[in-house]
Amino acid sequence: AVVSTQSGHYGRDGHGAGDLWGGANHPLENSFATVGQDKVVYIWDAESHTPKQVFKVEKPAQACCFSPDGSVLAVASTTGEWWVLDSKNGLVLSSYKSGPEQIDAMSYSPDGKSIAVGSHDNYVYLFECGDIRAEYKAIGKCAGHSSFITHLDFSDDGKVLQTTSGDYEHLFWDATSGDQITSTKDMRDVNMSSYTCTLGFPVCGIWPVGYDGTDINALCRSHNDKLVVTADDFGLVNLFRFPCCNPTAEWSSFRGHSAHVTKVRFLLGDKEIFSLGGRDQSIIQWGVC
Repeated sequence: AVVSTQSGHYGRDGHGAGDLWGGANHPLENSFATVGQDKVVYIWDAESHTPKQVFKVEKPAQACCFSPDGSVLAVASTTGEWWVLDSKNGLVLSSYKSGPEQIDAMSYSPDGKSIAVGSHDNYVYLFECGDIRAEYKAIGKCAGHSSFITHLDFSDDGKVLQTTSGDYEHLFWDATSGDQITSTKDMRDVNMSSYTCTLGFPVCGIWPVGYDGTDINALCRSHNDKLVVTADDFGLVNLFRFPCCNPTAEWSSFRGHSAHVTKVRFLLGDKEIFSLGGRDQSIIQWGVC
């Protein structure tokens, strides 16, 4: 069995009013970002458990993602606005409006040349990033989901996007045009750069008996493709081996949050995980050993 222990709890500094849902691991440093409905953005040092930077945004924040080089942080709101910030000083480099509703998922492509933004209006908005610090160009919109977008991931080559939605659909898209890829057998050998979608064959074993589609809020595959961690509605962080295709797969569960866990991500090197609590607004760091 895989064993994990709690290594840090973020208590003195942290978010205020509203649930805490947005978090992203830094791609090159031992740090991570959290964004909250209190309109505050924190970038945390994972070793000292203290903020490296603190920024303010105009609207309650719901999601975020770093660029592949970590130089910018995209932050999305509960009202459709999103901003590209300099991750060192919080300077707003550009701003956008992708639909009228909450944005729950966003990700840069592995080469940093595009970004996908998943909205509660059921669409995924695609932008081209010629210069990651300059104005982005809208290139398409993925239309096909019948409920809000919950998670999304790019393929290794950045040409394919996978998404999940509030009604438990798992769809694939041409990331250069927004066209839906309807032949799932063609996706069988496509490697995803990240895996945060809670559905799909590689993670079909993460659903314990008795769980329904709303009980797992977040998922993250480790960078070395050996582990997958989930966050659920019961205050638990759950660790599995990856791929997890067996419905009777063994796992280890860990409790630290007092309410639903909204986000989990592996930190650089896969030796630690951070998790976010929604209503309790807590940030917990876990060691993987």
